Amino acid sequence: MWRGLWTLIARAARGPRSPRSCTRQGSGAPAPSSGSTIFALSSGQGRCGIAVIRTSGPSSAHALRSLTAPQDLPPARRACLRQLSDPCSGEPLDRALVLWFPGPQSFTGEDCAEFHVHGGPAVVSGVLQALETEAQRRQALRQLDGELGHLCHGWAEILTKALAHVEAYIDFGEDDNLEEGVLDQAMREVRELEVALGAHLRDARRGQRLRSGAHVVIAGPPNAGKSSLMNLLSRKPVSIVSPEPGTTRDVLETPVDLAGFPTLLSDTAGLREGVGPVEQEGVRRAQNRLEQADLILAVLDASDLASPSSCNFLDAVVIPTGARSPSPSGQRLLLVLNKSDLLPSNGPDPNPDLPPHLLLSCLTGQGLDDLLEALKKELAILCGDPSTGPPLLTRARHQHHLQGCLDALGHYKQAKDLALAAEALRVARGHLARLTGGGGTEEVLDIIFRDFCVGK
Repeated sequence: MWRGLWTLIARAARGPRSPRSCTRQGSGAPAPSSGSTIFALSSGQGRCGIAVIRTSGPSSAHALRSLTAPQDLPPARRACLRQLSDPCSGEPLDRALVLWFPGPQSFTGEDCAEFHVHGGPAVVSGVLQALETEAQRRQALRQLDGELGHLCHGWAEILTKALAHVEAYIDFGEDDNLEEGVLDQAMREVRELEVALGAHLRDARRGQRLRSGAHVVIAGPPNAGKSSLMNLLSRKPVSIVSPEPGTTRDVLETPVDLAGFPTLLSDTAGLREGVGPVEQEGVRRAQNRLEQADLILAVLDASDLASPSSCNFLDAVVIPTGARSPSPSGQRLLLVLNKSDLLPSNGPDPNPDLPPHLLLSCLTGQGLDDLLEALKKELAILCGDPSTGPPLLTRARHQHHLQGCLDALGHYKQAKDLALAAEALRVARGHLARLTGGGGTEEVLDIIFRDFCVGK
């Protein structure tokens, strides 16, 4: 998103492509084409709730208009909520607070504009050209559009109704004004909510991956082409490539956008019995990274599958990992046979007995499209597809309160006393109130007087 935003602001700073005039509010600055406009992230690096991008120069008004069209400039020095959109495609970028400071009454004495955008790793890293993906942007917009809020509001209504019915039974149960089965109905609704919350929390790990990046580890025996694959996927020379086995002796990591998903890509030392203490330490670190990986890219030399190192890697890593039942929360593996350019053209499969695999040549790039497509499918399983299904939990705060709500529902089911059961429901409702608001006594009373013939 922010690569796009920086590009759009820069494009706007060069002025409109047509001779259409730009009316400027409260500014005597020259036309957009007569001066230079600068822009930068002004809120500092690192994690933050809000990131601020500031422009300064004669094209600031044009940049602000371009990103917030069809609306005009906001009133001077007043924050306004605006939709930021691509001026070419109209695609939404973010929903942000924008401010307009016409010169000379601004920080720099020039026309200035500020974009107060949603922060977090994806947005800030995008501004710094380190991490931003289409999948994260879609998920952020879904949460901004209130899909998670609507879901939590629905759960809160169920809890408020159950609490109201339990309170009514405590206060008016002896008056015979309540229908039979009030407590049974409350218990059924609590159990259904418990199932829904549990399923949503089980997807929390996928939300964390979508927010912070899935951990993809490239592993294999020495000289299989792991570093070449690292450089190919990251599109920059991260790892040293050499025909000498054991060149990589430490874990090299870089954030990469793979098929629209954020990933932390790790290149590791070749797995073999080390010939020295330094390489042995590299192998130990590689094995630790394998245990932490969400997805293993297992790389073998397609022209050397019968070597002892290849066979040992297949037996120790590929076959045991592939034998596990695959699940969205479990570790996954893609087997890649590199150096396919060394195989006879149009020849048979180098080893038909191998588990499912992909052929690739890091030298020629042949097979890269198939690998990226396979990565896209695997990462969609690991991170979830933010355009379908329920919104994913990408915030630790959301996860904390939903887990607290679920724990309180468990206490409700175990409570032997109705007063304690009602208190457990109040605690559960309080956790949801931290996300949705509301949850006051008035809501409970309204349901009691609406559903039961009391006080009439």
